[in-house]
Amino acid sequence: MKINITYILLLLIVWFSGNNANIYGQTEDKQIRFFVAPDGNDLNPGTKEKPLATLTGARNAVRAYRQNHDLNLLIEVVIRDGMYEMKEPFVLQPEDGGTMLHPIVYRAEQGSKPVFSGGKKICGFRVNKNGAWVTNIPECLYYNWRFDQLYVNGRRAVLARTPNSGYLQIDEVKQNIWYHGKGRVAEKAQQIFSFDTTNFMPLKDITDQELQDVRFRAYHKWDFTLRFIDQIDRDSAKIYTTGKGMKPWNPIKSGGRIVFENYAAALDQVGEWFLNQNGQLQYLPLPGETPENSEVVAPALERLISIEGDASKNQFVENIKFEGITFSHCHYRMPSTGSEPNQAAALIDAAVMLQGAKNIAFINCEISQTGQHGLWFGKGCSDSKVEHCYLNDLGGGGIYLGDFSSQEGINHTHNIRLHNNIIQTGGQEFPAAVGVWIGHSSDNEVSHNDISNFYYTGISVGWVWGYAESTAKRNIIKYNKIHHIGWALLSDMAAVYTLGKSEGTVISNNVVHHIHAYSYGGWGLYTDEGSSDIVMENNLVYSTKTGGFHQHFGKNNIIRNNIFAFAKQFQLQCTRVEEHRSFRFNNNIVVFDEGVVLEGSWDKINIQMDNNLYWNTAGKKYTYNGKSFVKWKETGHDKHSIIADPYFKNAKGYDFKIKSKRNVKRIGFEPFDYLSAGVYGDDQWIEKAQLPEAIVKAFDKEVELNTNTVKN
Repeated sequence: MKINITYILLLLIVWFSGNNANIYGQTEDKQIRFFVAPDGNDLNPGTKEKPLATLTGARNAVRAYRQNHDLNLLIEVVIRDGMYEMKEPFVLQPEDGGTMLHPIVYRAEQGSKPVFSGGKKICGFRVNKNGAWVTNIPECLYYNWRFDQLYVNGRRAVLARTPNSGYLQIDEVKQNIWYHGKGRVAEKAQQIFSFDTTNFMPLKDITDQELQDVRFRAYHKWDFTLRFIDQIDRDSAKIYTTGKGMKPWNPIKSGGRIVFENYAAALDQVGEWFLNQNGQLQYLPLPGETPENSEVVAPALERLISIEGDASKNQFVENIKFEGITFSHCHYRMPSTGSEPNQAAALIDAAVMLQGAKNIAFINCEISQTGQHGLWFGKGCSDSKVEHCYLNDLGGGGIYLGDFSSQEGINHTHNIRLHNNIIQTGGQEFPAAVGVWIGHSSDNEVSHNDISNFYYTGISVGWVWGYAESTAKRNIIKYNKIHHIGWALLSDMAAVYTLGKSEGTVISNNVVHHIHAYSYGGWGLYTDEGSSDIVMENNLVYSTKTGGFHQHFGKNNIIRNNIFAFAKQFQLQCTRVEEHRSFRFNNNIVVFDEGVVLEGSWDKINIQMDNNLYWNTAGKKYTYNGKSFVKWKETGHDKHSIIADPYFKNAKGYDFKIKSKRNVKRIGFEPFDYLSAGVYGDDQWIEKAQLPEAIVKAFDKEVELNTNTVKN
């Protein structure tokens, strides 16, 4: 029989190709799959039967495969259920990206919930005579490993502090400037805080050796300062600390609030912990906790994922998707210089950092228990999205977009979509952090998210103070729920906060409620310095401290067709008078039962204000910057506005559906579906967005205490 050599060679090529593909898990649908499992090994080929052990091992396997194979295949890294203790951050570089048609996908195996932890489990606890758990950590003693956060049974434990609740008070503040430099803030200075006898008592007996661990947390307006103490003068009840000079526009002042933490004598309440210089960890357990039934985790890695492109060199990390994966336990270690005050905590980084990245997606992922922000699309990022993700128990903020310095051209971050995410319980280490921060970044969409339980602000848009050119334009903030923000801790804050020239930015169809500052501030919508050309419409804002809306200063903003309800002190505020048109305020409904309608510079500011409806459900007087409604109309504003019942179904019960349009149609108000705001999906996802009842009650308690004790 005659043998066709060419035919045999073709058969051999096909056989070898198929066999080689099967080694890597090629499926019939033209996909290549690598598998990762807790019991895997990075020396394995990554097949279903012989999985890899780490994300880094999977990345390396993908790299090796792509060097010798067709890139026009979908490559998936399938991750099995379990806990993965990370030894190093997961780093992706330009060579690790996919293509638009064939991205690289890192996903959880169907039905599994893998967790990648940057922490280390702490074991070997014994219970001392005082009931404290005690263990010695050799890595701390011999290798100077330190950690500033600790998690017990999935809960952030409290670093030992004094007082256990509330604050101590500074009696007097002095500053010695050692070197000023060229900026408004001195580059090197010493601050001296004096205390009365009662407030100094917690530090009176501390030893010099213990002093090297002690640090303080000071709260001043919208800022927060975290520093070590250099020296104590026990006789005069003073502490000395060095660092940068205080900001002239927001220094720590006499009467300021302060907390001392991180020393043994402060370990006096259940739930607290302390790690001494000799590596001995102590923890005071909550009722029911035992070493046997508890898991204690100390964070070790200071970053969990690092996506490292370079837009300036046109070297992007592109077309990568993460799906169904949890990333937890990321450490922030305070440097010896402390943490100087910075608005929105914009100078700390995130557990997941991206630069020079395009077409990156996080879908159905979780980022939790971090010492810093959750996720940050830094400079040179674009065309990416975060959807159906759960960010919670964050030391800093949730998701940050852009840079804190302006970037031009290809380095400018833009077109990021944050959609249907739950961003919950942040600022646990850095209270000035925010839920979503958009710095020098444009054309982003923030929609259908639930943002709650932060201390400063829910969403911050823009990063230019005044009327200098800004690159934060055309950002769309819509259909979000933003609630339980402030906690009476910081001031000058809001649910939605804007800065600078923002042409094309629209803030619409959001539901905002329970916003409460320490002193002044606590607004629903806040156009701060230079905010310009912003449209705020169809928003429901209720239960705020000092107003549903406030403009500090800005230009040509449009505030229309909103519902502002039940602010405690003032319903609406404005501050700076400028020659140009500051804003237009039309077709809005303002409902209240306490406080005044208007407060600020309403008599002088250049605005256009008409066709609004005002209603006091308590039936008491209406005060417009010290004037009656009739006298207010004589200023030329609100000429066609009315005092009338909007006929809400149950305003006091926060049901703002309109029973009758009889009065609202007189002002041209168009009803909107506020129930569409927030996250959507299955019942489990909707329920996850609800704050626990204990947190809601605690917030209300802080509001009541603040209302009764703190003056504006």
